[in-house]
Amino acid sequence: MPKEPERGQRPGENLPWEDIWQKIVGQRGKGNRKLGTTGPVVWIVIVIVAVIWLASGIFSVGPAERGVVTQFGRFVSLRDPGLNFRLPWPIQAHNIVNVIEERRAEIGFRTVEEPRRPARHIRVDGEAMMLTGDKNIADVRILVRYRVMDPVKYLFRAEAPELALRVNTEVALRSVIGQMAIDRAMTVGRPEVEAETWEFLQSLLDDHQTGLHVVGVELQVVDAPDEVREAFYDVVRAKADRERFIMEARGYALDIVPRARGEAKAIILAATAYRDERIALAEGEAERFIKILAEYRKAPVVTRQRLFLEMIERVLAGTEKFIIDPAVGGGLIQFLPLDITPRGGE
Repeated sequence: MPKEPERGQRPGENLPWEDIWQKIVGQRGKGNRKLGTTGPVVWIVIVIVAVIWLASGIFSVGPAERGVVTQFGRFVSLRDPGLNFRLPWPIQAHNIVNVIEERRAEIGFRTVEEPRRPARHIRVDGEAMMLTGDKNIADVRILVRYRVMDPVKYLFRAEAPELALRVNTEVALRSVIGQMAIDRAMTVGRPEVEAETWEFLQSLLDDHQTGLHVVGVELQVVDAPDEVREAFYDVVRAKADRERFIMEARGYALDIVPRARGEAKAIILAATAYRDERIALAEGEAERFIKILAEYRKAPVVTRQRLFLEMIERVLAGTEKFIIDPAVGGGLIQFLPLDITPRGGE
């Protein structure tokens, strides 16, 4: 603030701040120079400052990014990748948001990386310990992969989107695990837990207008507490063996039953063919007998003699025959096969 005029000082006389100003513009001690001659210099300075001020509104947006422009704190426009311009501060401002980068959220554990050592996963008990549907406590750890879908909602709708994601993930996971038995969650229910958690989490994020999109949900650990872990492993192994035995029995049944049915069908078909064959033969023999009977009635003696000869021909067709003349006489020696050499050279 300028000082009050000292006693005896007339209005219009130079005050101390006016002396300082005259020193800056080079007026003090130069009576032949007027104050108005510094006007062009001041205007040049003003133009340079204005150009710099306007140039501060130029900003670049990367290929995987989106620019969000605000005017006095209110959203104005969304800018695409490339070189963009906005009104300088304090009228407008901008925020750059990466909408392609895939981010990760670890629930129930944290990854600790140390130099020259492999990464370690440390359990967070407050997040990992959950109550299952059969009143057991399970150690559940999950990894959520997400990215920013709506940068405007991400910046202005939710106060802390990442924190909302972590809280909502825990809510969704506890809701799903709380309706499932621990042995199912540890074995065949893992895909179901991931799918239901993903769906429930995305609906919660949409309701809270976080602007985040869940890319994937991956269960890292679903296990029993350390104190009872071995007992649970025994139960799981027993159930796995039971399922394996059931599947093996079903496979054996699927193999043996069709084979038995095929063999039964073959036996039935063979029996049917044999029956048809025997019936046909019997019918043929009966028809033949009827025809022979008719001939026999016409000439009994001739027919009887022909039947006798045909029978003898059939019976003796495959045997070795010896014809003996009755005039020679009978004796056993006549029936011995003379063409057989005795054994031992005798």
